Amino acid sequence: MKILITGSSGLIGSALIPVLTAQHHQVIRLVRRKADSEEGVAQWDPEAGRLDPRTFEGIEAVVNLAGENIGAARWTPERKTRIRESRVRGTKLLSDAIGQLPHPPKVLVSASAIGYYGSRGDETLSEDKPPGTGFLPEVCVAWEAATEPARQKGVRVVNLRFGMVLSGKGGALAPMVSAFKMGVGGKLGDGRQYMSWIAIDDLTSAIVRVITDDTFDGPVNTASPNPVRNKEFSQTLGRVLGRPTIFSMPAFAVRLVFGEMADALLLASTRVEPARLLAGEFTFEYPELESALRHILGKMYN
Repeated sequence: MKILITGSSGLIGSALIPVLTAQHHQVIRLVRRKADSEEGVAQWDPEAGRLDPRTFEGIEAVVNLAGENIGAARWTPERKTRIRESRVRGTKLLSDAIGQLPHPPKVLVSASAIGYYGSRGDETLSEDKPPGTGFLPEVCVAWEAATEPARQKGVRVVNLRFGMVLSGKGGALAPMVSAFKMGVGGKLGDGRQYMSWIAIDDLTSAIVRVITDDTFDGPVNTASPNPVRNKEFSQTLGRVLGRPTIFSMPAFAVRLVFGEMADALLLASTRVEPARLLAGEFTFEYPELESALRHILGKMYN
C-alpha cells in the first residue's frame, strides 16, 4: 500500500515507518518543513491551512500521528491551546481535504488518546463508554470529531485511543527510568490510580493491523489488556532496574510541581480495556508489564 503519514518524526511515527517499509509498503511522510523534491516527502502547513490535494495521488491509507507532546512542560493557557490546536487543526485539514477528493484513500487512521475517558477510578473502560470531563476529554472529543468529513465521504476512519506508550526512545518511560536510577522512584499520590500502557512494538503492530483489516472502524483502545495501578507499575519498574521503590510523592506535591497536569495526567485513574482489538483476535506480544519493561529496557542498555 501507499501510505501517507503525519507526525513521522515523533515517537510513534519513527517506530512505525521501519515496520511498514519492512512489509513492503510505500511510505510518504507529510512534514511541515520544506520538502522540495525530496523523495518520499510531501509538505503541508496545518497552521496556515495549506495542503495540496495532489499529495493524495495514489494514497491508499493515511496515518495521522501529529500532535504536541502533552507532558513536555507545565500546562499554561497558551500551552493548552497549542496542545489542542496541534491535534484538532491538522486532523480537520486532513479530513476536509480527503472529503473533497474524487478518489479518496480507503482508510484514515487517526491518533486519539485514552484521555478521552478522563479519570474514572476503577471503572473498566471499553470503547463504548462515554467521554469524561475536563481538558483532556474535551481535546480528544474534538480531535476525533475532526475526522468526520472523511467519514462522511465514505472513508473508513479508525480513531486509535493510545495508552501510555512504553519505548526506549522517549515518551514517559525515559524520565521514570532516570528517577529510579537515582533512587527516587516510587508511587505518585496513593498509588491506586490505574495506568493503561502499551509497548511500542505492540502499538506499531496494532496500527498496521487496523490499516489493513477493514473490520476495524471507529474508536479502538490501543493499550495492553493488563493495566496496572501506579504502585504496581513503580514496583515492577524498580524490580526490573534493580532499584528500590521506597520514595513516594504525595498528591499535594505532585500538584505543586505539575499544576493542572497532575490531576489530569499523573494522578488520573484510567483503566482501559482494548475490547475491539481483543475481539479482532489481535495478539499482544507484550501483554504483561514486566516482560514489556524487560524487553524495552534490554534494548535501551544493550
